[in-house]
Amino acid sequence: MIGREEQIRKMNILLSSGKSEFLAVTGRRRVGKTYLVENVYRKKICFSITGIQNGSMDQQLINFSLKLSEYSKIPILSPAGNWQEAFFQLKTYLSTLDKRSKKVIFFDELPWMYTPKSKFIQMLGHFWNDYLAKEKHFVLVICGSATSWLIKNIVNDKGGLHNRISELIKLYPFTLYETKAFLNSIKVKLTDQEISKIYMAMGGIPYYLEKIRKGESAAVAIERLCFSDLGNLKYEYDNLYKALFKNAEVHESIIDTLAKARYGLSRNEILNASKLKPGGSFNRAMEDLVESGFIAENSQFGRTKWGSLYILNDEYSIFYNKFIKPNKKYTKGIWLQLSNSQSYKIWSGYAFELLCFKHIKQIKKAMGISAVYTKEYTLRVPGNKEAKGFQVDLIIDRKDATINLCEIKYYSAPYKINKQYAMQIIERKQLFIEHTKTSKQVFNTFITNYGVVENEYSLEVVDSQITLKDLMQPK
Repeated sequence: MIGREEQIRKMNILLSSGKSEFLAVTGRRRVGKTYLVENVYRKKICFSITGIQNGSMDQQLINFSLKLSEYSKIPILSPAGNWQEAFFQLKTYLSTLDKRSKKVIFFDELPWMYTPKSKFIQMLGHFWNDYLAKEKHFVLVICGSATSWLIKNIVNDKGGLHNRISELIKLYPFTLYETKAFLNSIKVKLTDQEISKIYMAMGGIPYYLEKIRKGESAAVAIERLCFSDLGNLKYEYDNLYKALFKNAEVHESIIDTLAKARYGLSRNEILNASKLKPGGSFNRAMEDLVESGFIAENSQFGRTKWGSLYILNDEYSIFYNKFIKPNKKYTKGIWLQLSNSQSYKIWSGYAFELLCFKHIKQIKKAMGISAVYTKEYTLRVPGNKEAKGFQVDLIIDRKDATINLCEIKYYSAPYKINKQYAMQIIERKQLFIEHTKTSKQVFNTFITNYGVVENEYSLEVVDSQITLKDLMQPK
């Protein structure tokens, strides 16, 4: 298995403990949650069920009974009439199993199993408290892509499941390093630059990456998967949010709005741009999207929480809204044409910035400050009659009385700094110091895919530089 070492370690600890354990696994759709659980616990699973998307209570109960019959080898004459009866039947089966080794009970896509007024959560809590927790040989695993639902209804439950979770694992997309290792494992050999192009379009999502074929370039793979009539990712977006959230129209409206905002928007700006109404539905959707990792909250340097900006944090959703959605009619060579446009250049700069934000640990490692406590920010200061405006792509505020102003550039060749641009960098540094009134040492750090050309201007303004090669390293 590629990556996931820390998650696997935690899962194995639960197997070796002297009591029953309760594990919750969350993460974005297609990130590999089911694959992780089934591979780590393959030989220990004694019961596994997957909820039915949009299924009624009766359909969920029939599915439960059929799965129970499959594992117990006992014919079910009639499905359970309610969840209390269903969990009693499961308890009856589990009580017949050998108690000398841990057994895993796996509920996949658990949020889909819940239906209003079904008392599913209450009965799950009773099943844990009344039976499993009193034994020593079980690991109950619940899994779901609707992260916010699991956090609210299970992890933070105020009833029978309150404080019952032994371990919460949130699974994130692969890093660049893990993406390269994964592609190598399926015999896809690409350069670091080609891998970065794929990552910027679809992120480190294993389900997407495994669709890439041996011998394909990044351009060929992206065109086939995202634009051709049979491309998996051409239609993925249609069900991405609907599969996770009820009333997904609100979520999709927020995503569509943020897809147009390179530097992010405040909550009020999202409301104004999307034409959504403030209140419960909007607040719940924002919470869902942040908790599930689709949008991120970026703090502005020197400002309170109310100065935060929300950015779209999912590469595929950005790419879909930018290129796939407006180009549904496929013509051969469409991606080659689009990737030579000005729109592509703007997008690639934004996508590379997002990539950098997701690899802060690698950036710190390359700078030699892995052990230094830091906070990361962005900063946009609008200009006015009294002062000139400026912006910083990434600010690394360090505990060692140092600040790195990071300039992020994605270019088709090593980036060459000329006199005019060097003057802008010098001016920006001075504007930052004056605006923030910081007493810390301030350095300029350049993060580029090919590096910076060494000349008299780079020697003057570049204190340190990070390249794609650094970002491709392990954490």
